[in-house]
Amino acid sequence: MPTEHEACLLLGSNIRADHYLPRAVKLLRKQGKIVRASSVWETPAVGSNGPNFLNAAVLVLTSLEVQALKDELLHPIEAELGRVRTADKNAPRSIDIDLIFFDGILLEPHLWDYAFRAIPVAEILPDAISPAGDTLKDVAAQLALTSPIRIRADVSLVKQ
Repeated sequence: MPTEHEACLLLGSNIRADHYLPRAVKLLRKQGKIVRASSVWETPAVGSNGPNFLNAAVLVLTSLEVQALKDELLHPIEAELGRVRTADKNAPRSIDIDLIFFDGILLEPHLWDYAFRAIPVAEILPDAISPAGDTLKDVAAQLALTSPIRIRADVSLVKQ
């Protein structure tokens, strides 16, 4: 029987995001079980003057190991949804799926630095502890005070 792993993913889009975020979730569900999902959050693009991003976090149970998860699920979903990687790592994109935690191990050290990462992930893993000893919930609350971020209740991760 395969081992089930818990993966926390951050999804982001600033090209038809209300279309691509739910499609990415639907494709993730084909290969794993989504046990929790955050709200959808809107923020200005970081590092570019592109359109605003919509971001959301999901907690997925999967039998895949880290590299297989990236190679066999996340990258193919990005490709299927039209993700084009260019020299500009901040270019607009249809979908971006980042692996933040895997079995409780932090894989994205910049989680604590940006509201667009911290706030959605804090909704599903509020008690994650930073290297400084703060909970993600507390870090996210502080970032929310100084970052232009707003919840988008009109966007659902599950298309009706």
